[in-house]
Amino acid sequence: MLKTVSTRVLNTLKKEDGVGVVEVILILVVLIALVLIFKTQLTSLVSTIFEKINSQAGTV
Repeated sequence: MLKTVSTRVLNTLKKEDGVGVVEVILILVVLIALVLIFKTQLTSLVSTIFEKINSQAGTV
């Protein structure tokens, strides 16, 4: 039983059906581009969130 489980795990790891390096790189490029495009909006959103956290931290 243990041998079959380990064999299945090894076979799953050896399969090349998973996400390739090129796909991961493309996803990262798209995410970085989105961050650069919406940098000002993200910065204001994060600062607003931290202001709320700081203002409400004393009430906990």
